[in-house]
Amino acid sequence: MFVDKAKIHIKAGDGGDGCVSFHREKYIAAGGPDGGDGGKGGDIVFVVDSSMTNLIEFRAKRKFAADKGADGAGNNRFGKNAEPLVIKVPRGTVIKECESGRILADMSGDEPVVVAQGGKGGRGNAHFATATRQIPKFAKPGFRGDEYDVILELKLIADVGLVGFPNVGKSTLISVISAAKPKIANYHFTTLTPVLGVVKLGDDKSYVVADIPGLIEGASDGVGLGHEFLRHVERCRLIVHIVDVSGVEGRDPIEDFEIINKELANFSEELAAAKQIVAANKCDMATGEQIDRFRKYVEDKGLQMFEISAATTMGTRELARAVGEELDKLPPVKQFEAQPLSENELREKLITNRDFNVTVEDGIYFVEAPWLWDILRTVNVDSYDSLLYFQKVLRDTGVIDKLEQMGIQEGDTVSIFDFEFEYVR
Repeated sequence: MFVDKAKIHIKAGDGGDGCVSFHREKYIAAGGPDGGDGGKGGDIVFVVDSSMTNLIEFRAKRKFAADKGADGAGNNRFGKNAEPLVIKVPRGTVIKECESGRILADMSGDEPVVVAQGGKGGRGNAHFATATRQIPKFAKPGFRGDEYDVILELKLIADVGLVGFPNVGKSTLISVISAAKPKIANYHFTTLTPVLGVVKLGDDKSYVVADIPGLIEGASDGVGLGHEFLRHVERCRLIVHIVDVSGVEGRDPIEDFEIINKELANFSEELAAAKQIVAANKCDMATGEQIDRFRKYVEDKGLQMFEISAATTMGTRELARAVGEELDKLPPVKQFEAQPLSENELREKLITNRDFNVTVEDGIYFVEAPWLWDILRTVNVDSYDSLLYFQKVLRDTGVIDKLEQMGIQEGDTVSIFDFEFEYVR
């Protein structure tokens, strides 16, 4: 079974908790605080496994969680950082956040990508000792790791995509010009999965061709099998559009050509604008009039047309060579850029859940709100405007009102994660 789309849940590890501890040693009557920090939670890391060809493994396992960081200990011992959880995917997998649809990573290269960050460890009580607070009896819990529902979409990495109606000869062509051995038969939908083949033009030149299962009219709207595999054409630098010019199945090659291009355009404007070469197949079964009619139509559109017969290999070598020459003029295979949330989108998303808790320890007002962590990461403490924005968030979400209800006074310390400031009315 070929599986090219899967939904999974990923959860990076939470940070370990900070420790409350005081130094104990013989002949030392009153040791100071020495609680260590918690360790960092494990990241969720995606890596490419070239031996994987589809996402079938994610049908059985859908939840992935990294370990929590170890808690801190006395004598200023920090907790151990948790190991990252590595998830292997086939090359060409695009990772998207379910909720927003934004791209988190494109697994096209060989570098591992951290998609979910592990939580930072909480601070031990040694951090909270001051000249006026010499015996802090509190520590902070670890921060939560990132958590996402994500969609994995496999978009094959190929230089050339073969497209066309079912039974026009795509599988035969790829078997002739490469070492690929797809199933070939004289009926529609013989090819049920995309097939990759490497075309070698010489000792140091080659390119990858993808045989995309047959499209039909309405494929971009979910009709037939083709819509399942249109995503695999998205990366292709060049499209070879194969048309049965003989009309042996009673179809008009010009109408077929227009229908397939319409489906590509409906799926993606970029595909509609992609470079195309037209292969008029089954020329050994067509009349000269049929070939001339189709050639005039294609050349009037400014496209190259090659007369071939995949079954007899007529013209296939010339087509393969022309494709290689055209690829030399085109940019490399498309990669999808990660799409971070804009500042406004991030603010809107994070402020949606406004739950928070305020506690007081030794005169410090601790604000605990997981959503504030990501907002804090966007705040520049050296920017007056940025600090004004952060103050507005605290006011709009009710944090300031809660602090005032609890009796905070001007000059008191407010602690939000690692950020501390004096309260000013």
